[in-house]
Amino acid sequence: MIVLINPNTSETTTEAMLRIARQVAGPAVRVDGLTAAFGAPLITDPFALARAADAVAALAPRVGRAEAVIVAAFGDPGLMDLRGRLSVPVTGIAEAGMAEAAQVGAQFAVVTTTPDLSDHIAKAARSYGHEAFLGTWTTPGDPAVLTHDAVALQTALAEACDRAVEAGAEAIIIGGGPLAEAAQSLAASSPVPLIEPLPAAVRLSLARCTKGDSR
Repeated sequence: MIVLINPNTSETTTEAMLRIARQVAGPAVRVDGLTAAFGAPLITDPFALARAADAVAALAPRVGRAEAVIVAAFGDPGLMDLRGRLSVPVTGIAEAGMAEAAQVGAQFAVVTTTPDLSDHIAKAARSYGHEAFLGTWTTPGDPAVLTHDAVALQTALAEACDRAVEAGAEAIIIGGGPLAEAAQSLAASSPVPLIEPLPAAVRLSLARCTKGDSR
């Protein structure tokens, strides 16, 4: 069993991510979800990210008999803390997405809706050892408003992807758990390989379980 932790407080986002994670994991793997009990419905700035890390840590006792855990927000909030508390593999979607992007492109970019988290994304790329990280391209406007309009969200992300490609990106990660459905829609039309971090995290979790990796 894999437990997917949504570090924001939106049950709707949890359900959307679970649908995608279950498709990737297949019928033989059970995927359950947990939603942060406190914090923000959408993580858009460093304060909300720090609060989400506390919410993720608070969910540690509820993972039960999980064989793997996914932290499903692109900032990977609480990832290292949770690894210290659990004896099963714990995978972040930024960690997994960046690992896949590094495999398919010499230079990769992140495209997301949260400009206030750009510095954190760059720091995460460095901490995971990705020298090929080119930078983060963001959509304009209020992220909370944009994520409630699927058509506008997909259009804005596609435009940001085009800007990243013009700057030299050879692979793109759509950075954000709540953007998982938009990432699915964009994948077929992307001019370069487009990495969906949630499916990447499911694949990495399954691989770590097979290898007995306790990270």
